[in-house]
Amino acid sequence: MPKPIRTSRRTWAAAWMVLCAAGLAATAGLDASSAPDPQPERPVSAECAEYVADIDRQLAEAEQEGGGDEVLAFSRVQAGIGEDCNDELRDHLLGHR
Repeated sequence: MPKPIRTSRRTWAAAWMVLCAAGLAATAGLDASSAPDPQPERPVSAECAEYVADIDRQLAEAEQEGGGDEVLAFSRVQAGIGEDCNDELRDHLLGHR
């Protein structure tokens, strides 16, 4: 039976370092390539844009009146405003926080 080839501890440590470095480089490359693409802008209907502008106007009026203890409420449903406006309004209001 042939004798196994003896290698030094330094050789094993160097081999492990090379493998670890290659693994880290591969992981970084995969993470960079799998970044999500930015969402394209959705077209906003004229009614929705008008509704968002009206809410902005009401918020500005409430802010000018002062009263920091007041609550400004809006109804969830308005005639002529579709479901697509809910997402746009939520994004718009969350962006102003």
